[in-house]
Amino acid sequence: MIYAALFYLIAGLTVFCALGVALSRNVVYSAFFLMGALLGAAGLYGFLLADFVAVVQILVYVGGILVLTLFAIMLTHQIAEVEVSNRSVGRLPAAILVIVTGVGMGLAIFRAPWHTAPSGEPPPTTYGIGEAFLGPYLLPFELASVVLLTALIGAIVLSRRELRD
Repeated sequence: MIYAALFYLIAGLTVFCALGVALSRNVVYSAFFLMGALLGAAGLYGFLLADFVAVVQILVYVGGILVLTLFAIMLTHQIAEVEVSNRSVGRLPAAILVIVTGVGMGLAIFRAPWHTAPSGEPPPTTYGIGEAFLGPYLLPFELASVVLLTALIGAIVLSRRELRD
């Protein structure tokens, strides 16, 4: 009972923060709502017993991507004073799309044959992932790290300000 209440609390917080990202007019508030949505997604991964994915979600997305986004916002001058001339463009099509998608998802949820299985002891997920990274997926893992390192070096080079004579 307590797990169901905690699950619905985290799911509701995640949806609330996701709506805050989409509907906030201030980019800094949107970034903080994004942090809440990403932390909520990590909590939902924890409920799915995907402990490795939950920790990676926190480390990579909240710890890396979101901090990088906040630094980009803070280093961009006068981003809070941006004036948008026409804020109402696209609201009606977006609202229609949201309603149609919500109805479709609701129909899928209520018409799906849900099967429940008795829960047993959850197997550890990190051992299999570690073996896969050090076995058949070693080369793609290392290539991804080289690509990320190249992107990081490129971002540093592009963001560095040279003193002009």
